[in-house]
Amino acid sequence: QVQLVESGGGLVQAGGSLRLSCAASGLTFGRYVMGWFRQAPGKERDFVAAISWSGGRTSYADSVKGRFTISRDNAKNTVYLQMDSLKPEDTADYFCAAESTTWVSRDAYDYDYWGQGTQVTVSS
Repeated sequence: QVQLVESGGGLVQAGGSLRLSCAASGLTFGRYVMGWFRQAPGKERDFVAAISWSGGRTSYADSVKGRFTISRDNAKNTVYLQMDSLKPEDTADYFCAAESTTWVSRDAYDYDYWGQGTQVTVSS
């Protein structure tokens, strides 16, 4: 049974930082592209960042490029999202996801497994 468990969300002031973690189990972690998505209240789920099997390739949404960094530790079956210079518009539920193909996709429909999400609130 595949499980993705996010942690690290919370309340932070604008300009602050948070690091999200996603611990995976029940899958061969090093063979999955990992992604982060977010969903604000009343809005669709949006792509944030993704990382290839080895970590050598990454992709970011334009809205977070230069502020967020995705990374992974295959020995710990964990993917991270370091979020710096946070803005109120970053407020959302953040989800990690796993994709079994080889390309670093920005499309939520390409992802096979999803976590339950962790809430991030950025106050102004």
